[in-house]
Parts: sequence; structure tokens; C-alpha cells
Amino acid sequence: MGAAKGSKRDTPTLMSLARELGVSHQTVSNVLNNPELVKPETRERVLKVIRESGYRPSAVGRALRTSRSMSIALRLRPSGDGVSREVMDRFVHHLAEGAQAKGYRIQLITAPDDVDEVRLLQELFRDGSIDGTILTDTHFDDLRPQVLASEGLPTVSFGRPWGASQPTVPWVDIDGAAGTYQATRYLLEAGHDTVGFISWPTSSGVGEDRRSGWMRGVADLTDDPAKWMVTCQDSVREGAAAAAELRSRGFTALVCAGDSLALGAASVFRVDHEGGPLPIVGFDDSPVARSLGLSSISQPVEDAAAQAISILLKLLRGDHDGPLEQLLLPPSLRIRDLELFAL
Repeated sequence: MGAAKGSKRDTPTLMSLARELGVSHQTVSNVLNNPELVKPETRERVLKVIRESGYRPSAVGRALRTSRSMSIALRLRPSGDGVSREVMDRFVHHLAEGAQAKGYRIQLITAPDDVDEVRLLQELFRDGSIDGTILTDTHFDDLRPQVLASEGLPTVSFGRPWGASQPTVPWVDIDGAAGTYQATRYLLEAGHDTVGFISWPTSSGVGEDRRSGWMRGVADLTDDPAKWMVTCQDSVREGAAAAAELRSRGFTALVCAGDSLALGAASVFRVDHEGGPLPIVGFDDSPVARSLGLSSISQPVEDAAAQAISILLKLLRGDHDGPLEQLLLPPSLRIRDLELFAL
């Protein structure tokens, strides 16, 4: 007895799609898993039929075929004050999207410190629960990349190996120095001949990077940039206190290491502001900065996540001959008119 006829199309498979397209099963598989191996015109034709068919690859089937878990580990850290961690929240979101598009899933883990993070990643890799990992929040004396590389665990770092003479894993990062340099030059060209800087403590690699761009921007104006800068913890309150100190020294414009500091500085500088962009520039272009009209430096987080996934997939395919990839992405300056009523 034949199968009953219905209005629904039979569930498509790789084999049925290949027959419909007149190509091999391997060609369809490559379009989904290794698209760079397929000619662009063939790839577009296959993708068009895949979209129209509603085909969804089976993660279980792919894992069985490739002997992989199709899972990438990522340590989830506390959200902090909701301003400075917003960039990482965006990174995780775009990372999950990019991994899912390639048939992978992000497996979130938690750990109280780097030692436990490495231990857990080693256990997950050894028992086949993950194929690779993406590290975040790199810092000076960070041993995670070296240990994981020696384990053979495919690893990409979002953040440079601060202080290391040679990287042991590929990395993607944002050029903080380029961002603060751009902000400093903007304020100088706007007519401010004294542009101060509110900095994080010197133990932060990211903070030192951002500070170095500002120092390059004011290098022709002072022989002692330390007098043009105040260092403090990352909070709105400390940012306001630092801004008040620099304002008392005669500074008319400020670049800040982060948006929390800039928000505090804005509360001080807005008092006698007469309109137009406030001469304060933050860093991270957080939702708070955007909603209040605070100028800030925007990080290409979506691009960073896409690059990190792309590099990790190359490692998983074995396409990693030659030097380790090191990508430094440029941020962009966003100038806005402060909404004075909102502060």
C-alpha cells in the first residue's frame, strides 16, 4: 500500500537535496560545513535550494559523522556594574549567533578563577564534551593560553596576551589605543588645548592600551603627561571625583578609559555647558552613553565575534599552517549632543 499523499513536502535530507540540485552529497555537505571549498556560484545555488526546502542539519548526526561534540566552551563571568560588561554581553550574543550559523553551540561554563577555568576546560575536552574554547578577559601573567595550547585544545582568545613575548594561541582584539588617540585628536581639533585623561589602575592591560593612545595624542603638548591624568577605579562616583580634580587644574576636555568614568565626568562638566557635544569622550559606547547622548568610542564587537569563530573553525579543520593569527580591529568615534535633562 502506497504512502498517503499530503500537502507537506517530505522532510529534506542531504541526499534528496543533492539529487534535486544534480550535485554530489559531498558538495552539499561542504556548502554547510566548509563553504570556502565550493565555487561561489555553486554555493549560492545550493544555499538557495536549502533555504527554500526548509532543511535543518542534525547536530547529532553531524557530531556522529565528524566525531565532534559540535560544542565550543566559553566562561561566563559576572555582569559587573552593567556598563563595563555590556560589551562582553554583546560579544557573547554575537558569538552564539555565529557559532549556531556554523552548526555549533556555545557551552557556557562558570569558574571562580583561571585555575578552575583551565581545569574544567581540560576535563570537558578530554571526555569529548567540547571541541574548542574561546577565552576572554585576558590579563598580565595570564597562563591560560599556554596551558590550553599544551593540552592541544583548539583555543582562540578575545584579547591580547598582555605581557607575553610570543602568543601561544591566535587572538582577536580591539585597538583601544587607536580609539583614544582618535578621541584626543578630535577634542584638540575642536579647540581644546588641554585634554586630560581619566584612567583605570595601571595593572589593567586594556587600561594601559587605552591610556597609550591618549598619551600619543598629547605628546606634542606636554613633557609630563602624568600631570594631565587621574587614575581611579571604574565607577561613576570615582569618575566624577577625577573630573572635578582635572577641572580644578584647568582642563577643558577629557577622554575616559570607560563609559562609567565618562558618565561621572559628564555630571561635573555639564554644569556650565552651553550646548553641543560635551567635551567628554568615554569608551565602549554603552546603552547608557547612547541614551544620554554621551560621546564614546564604539567597539566592533560583532566583527570580533565573527572573526573569533572563523579562526577557531580553521583550527578545528586543521587549516592553521603558518603563524598564529593576530587581528587588531579598529574602533570608531561616536560624537553626540548630551541630553542635559537626563543627568
